[in-house]
Amino acid sequence: MAISISVVLLLAVLAVIFLRNGGLKISHALVCLLLGFYLASTSIAPTIHSGLTATADLVGGLRP
Repeated sequence: MAISISVVLLLAVLAVIFLRNGGLKISHALVCLLLGFYLASTSIAPTIHSGLTATADLVGGLRP
């Protein structure tokens, strides 16, 4: 759960930065939002989730 919230916050911060810099229009942000909702309801959602979890575990296991 903590990883999901972190990813959502990171993506929200990036979206705000892109919107403020003019690199992301509101229409683009809405399309990305809709794509996320549609991907969450498809059969590929568990694969995406497990891939993100594996990546987070890999990054969390790295020692600087």
